[in-house]
Amino acid sequence: MTQADVASTANIRPRRRRRRNLTPFLLLSPAILVILFVVLLPLLFSFYTSFTGYRLIKPETLYQWVGFQNYQRIFADKNFWAAFGRTVLFLTIALNLEFLLGLGIALLINRITWGQRALRTMMMFPMMFSPILVGYQFKFIFNDNIGILNNALQALGLSEGAIPWLVDKYLAMFSILFAEIWMSTSVFAILLLAGLFAMPRDPLEAARVDGCNPWQVFRHITLPFLMPFAFIAMTIRSLDVARAYDIVDVMTGGGPAGRTELLWTLIARVGYDNARMGQANAMAYISILLSIAFTYYFFTKLIAARKYMGGAD
Repeated sequence: MTQADVASTANIRPRRRRRRNLTPFLLLSPAILVILFVVLLPLLFSFYTSFTGYRLIKPETLYQWVGFQNYQRIFADKNFWAAFGRTVLFLTIALNLEFLLGLGIALLINRITWGQRALRTMMMFPMMFSPILVGYQFKFIFNDNIGILNNALQALGLSEGAIPWLVDKYLAMFSILFAEIWMSTSVFAILLLAGLFAMPRDPLEAARVDGCNPWQVFRHITLPFLMPFAFIAMTIRSLDVARAYDIVDVMTGGGPAGRTELLWTLIARVGYDNARMGQANAMAYISILLSIAFTYYFFTKLIAARKYMGGAD
């Protein structure tokens, strides 16, 4: 081999190495471009408008810089903080009830030996429905005049008149919670059932040999093993519930008198109904802090549960 051939071979190797290094980036470039245009640019635009007096009906206000005035107004807005507190309460009640119901369903299905696959499939049905469809479904179930629930209660003699489920300030929130829990309990049930399937049998058999009753086995072995799965489900659901909009808007529209208005229904009303998009975007960025706080909390609890069970950090 001549010296020229050796030199050309030496030049080819670095080129091939550079091509191999660039191949992953070239393959990922379409996804990166989609994320850039669909996610990053709208986020940057909405963040910019949160510092402006932007109104949808006045495009020229897009360049009206107001600094932190939108955020200052929010901190002094009683309606915002009422919706914020209502969202936290809604999220807390929904997550706890979904966890308890999902745990009960998972334990029951785990004990069934016949038809378990069919039950697991049926358990996923509520997740497949759109939140808007679920909202309309329960709006007609809880309707004062033609609702199935009121008609059933009156037919059974349990109620003398129509109960204003979607008009009363307390019953309206209960109705929304019922719809939300019906739709999303299966998330907890599926993940907790997966945890039950993955649970080793040796600790359970050893506990029974040592004389532990079923409650002690569940309290000290089964439940701690399932908690990492529960915290994963809570992390996923906290993000969904914190930005709940569809069901609330369809069922009550935030009424009566704003008693069921959550953060994202308030943001939509301010941004689209009142056309104050700058202030609505400022509200949205503050509400993101709520989602981050719950995600961080459940993530720390997940790590603690894994350490308790002897898992990796």
